[in-house]
Amino acid sequence: MEEGRMSIGALSEDVLNKLSKMLDNSACGWRQLANAVSEQPKFRCSERELTRCSLQVLSIEGSPGRALLAWLADRSCSLDFLLHCLRKMDHKEAVQYLTTTVAELIQITVQPQSQQATAGSRVVLTCRASGPPGLCYQWFREKKDFTPELVLCPLAPIHQGHYICRVNHGENCIFSQWVHVRFVHSAGSSSSLFPGSVSGLLITHQPQSQAVSEGDTLLLECNAEANPPAQYEWYHNMVPMKQHKTRSLKIPCVTTAHRGQFRCKVFNLYHEAWTDTAKVTIGPSSITEASWVEVDRGRATDKVALLIGNMNYRYHTQLSAPIADVHELTNLLRQMDFKVVSLLDLNWQEMHSAVTEFLLLLDKGVYGLLYFAGHGYENYGNSFMVPIDAPFSYTSEHCLCVQNILTRMQEKKTGLNVFLLDMCRKRNPHDDIIVQPGLIKVTANIVFGYATCVDAEAYEVKREEVSNGIFISFLKRRVCEDEKVTVMLDRVAEDMGRCAITRGRQALELRSNLSERRSLTDAIQTSDCCSESYSARNLQWAVAHVLPQSLCLQFECGVKVQLGFAAEFSNVMVIYTRILEKPKEIVSCCAQLTDFPEDVDIDLKKTNQETLLEAGSLLLIKENLPSPEVPSLYTRIRSLQRLKTELTFTTCLHYTYSNMDEEVQERQTVTVGKPLVSKLNLHEPRVPRACSGSSSFSLDSFTVTEGSSFASAGSTSSAWSYYAQTARESSSPDSPTTSRSANIPEETDSPELFDAPKSLFASKSLPHSQVNDTNYKFSDMYNFHSY
Repeated sequence: MEEGRMSIGALSEDVLNKLSKMLDNSACGWRQLANAVSEQPKFRCSERELTRCSLQVLSIEGSPGRALLAWLADRSCSLDFLLHCLRKMDHKEAVQYLTTTVAELIQITVQPQSQQATAGSRVVLTCRASGPPGLCYQWFREKKDFTPELVLCPLAPIHQGHYICRVNHGENCIFSQWVHVRFVHSAGSSSSLFPGSVSGLLITHQPQSQAVSEGDTLLLECNAEANPPAQYEWYHNMVPMKQHKTRSLKIPCVTTAHRGQFRCKVFNLYHEAWTDTAKVTIGPSSITEASWVEVDRGRATDKVALLIGNMNYRYHTQLSAPIADVHELTNLLRQMDFKVVSLLDLNWQEMHSAVTEFLLLLDKGVYGLLYFAGHGYENYGNSFMVPIDAPFSYTSEHCLCVQNILTRMQEKKTGLNVFLLDMCRKRNPHDDIIVQPGLIKVTANIVFGYATCVDAEAYEVKREEVSNGIFISFLKRRVCEDEKVTVMLDRVAEDMGRCAITRGRQALELRSNLSERRSLTDAIQTSDCCSESYSARNLQWAVAHVLPQSLCLQFECGVKVQLGFAAEFSNVMVIYTRILEKPKEIVSCCAQLTDFPEDVDIDLKKTNQETLLEAGSLLLIKENLPSPEVPSLYTRIRSLQRLKTELTFTTCLHYTYSNMDEEVQERQTVTVGKPLVSKLNLHEPRVPRACSGSSSFSLDSFTVTEGSSFASAGSTSSAWSYYAQTARESSSPDSPTTSRSANIPEETDSPELFDAPKSLFASKSLPHSQVNDTNYKFSDMYNFHSY
């Protein structure tokens, strides 16, 4: 049976439930299956989707395995690929059960086709199916049944009508499509294979797979005999090529964008057929006369991204979109195995320190990506990112030069350097200094994706809840495509160009010298010589993303309170409180947080709120949390990078006894260490070295020492050995966590609590359907003013 063509959705509910029970275990279950199917990018589960599956255990009839199978079925995952993944994870019981079940499934492999013919001719309706031995066929026309083989000869007017075939094996059955037999009195034919008026379609020549060089001409051909005459429509990677509707497909000058699979749909009034798939590979230019078979895929020794979104400027226009833009790009990059550091609202010192720490994570062959959303400008070919504390008339001395960062990245011998700059590029009239960045090497691995053109502004779309920048609104559709980075950004530019509201105002600009086919989806492959540095980067990254352990506080009155922690960004954390136990004589109680240190940024009006939205978080959705019947209070802490000491606060319990009207209070002081990025002490200056000749400060004035803040974090806190051990355990090979989940800060909880809330993840996105011409209004658009 050709189970490879069948989707998981073809399985019955009973089969799916039995298969789910086999997958609902921790040793060899649904999490391992999610990791196995991720070898195909379209089946990679995000952390939010994995969390949604795991939360099914909190429902009486919930099943994480069933939720994962339903997710795969929605994405048309084939049974063949599912069996491949089950064999890969060595789940013998599931493989045997699914193999037996598939063998018993019935699938129609040849559908009958509508036909028209003249009196006296012979019409044969054919239906073929695969499945267990002893399949029975039965034809129906209206309410009359016929023999399994339906031959209409000689054809008479009485035979005209609609037909359908039922294929059954015992109680299992499946029906073919309806077909129409039409009786005609006169006809002509242009096909030698289908004389008279007998309709039909037969492909006589299939397109062939080819390997061509960039700049060559690609020619694919197919031919068919048909009555009525055939029409042709070509498809590239299952996307119709609307301008190619002849039997020959000719592309005069191919590029890597033409790589992939080509098929032709051949059809007429009554029939439709598809040619075989022709695989086209694009190699180096024929000028080099290089011999090759397949284009080498890029291999990254690791992938690291720094995302900065500045919104709350002190002396300049406030922005709305960076919070959602950084969040959405963070989730997408993590799906592609990037180690992501996402930071909001950084001042000058913090931006410098963050970039320095980012450089520590880079090494030979590592893919490095820097994304910035906020105010910016461009002078004399250099791009500058503006911190939130920049004065009104700022110059390059108050900003970060992107080209300086590039030169420092090149010193690390990175495999790919990508800069995505979602900011304005107008000239700064207050800055006449010509900054001389370091010498940029010819490495042929640099990509700049500018949200807008030189001397133009970038815009954001104002929404009621979540705003998005124009650039990210289009980039998020394409960034996960398995294409060369420049090809992917070209497509984003084309998408933006079709948006009427941005035409003449904002257009993506791409600058690149990338010579190899390198994609953001490239797999990470570490050799023996760099595995040690890869482990060190995992440890360095993990140290900066450790959340406090969940706490249970026991108060004297008998009330037990749980404190949970979740990361919204690398420097933004949400703390929630919930009542686990309370004596019967207490009729009402709640636990509120107060007395936070002055270093962090907290809106006191939005602390201890019943919903995340009221707490100021637009991206963490309460519906994703389990046990909604148990109320929680949420407090959002921002700017953790400014925390100079351990995070200490007070938990104040307010409760009332049934026989008392007055409210009683109890207080406990809680210390949770330095969570997330606060351990890096980004507020502290890095050790300077000899300043450059430029009159402005640059990254060249900072030394990236071997330990930097990671070492200093250990020296200033006795918790270094604990965090390091935690990071090692989380990244050990025996850990059931997938490679992607190791890059994502998760909430920590008390294991003894079965109904404890699971991890919180930012999940609010601007739907793709909202990003179109009709929904854009210029009154909704705000430009990132640079000065």
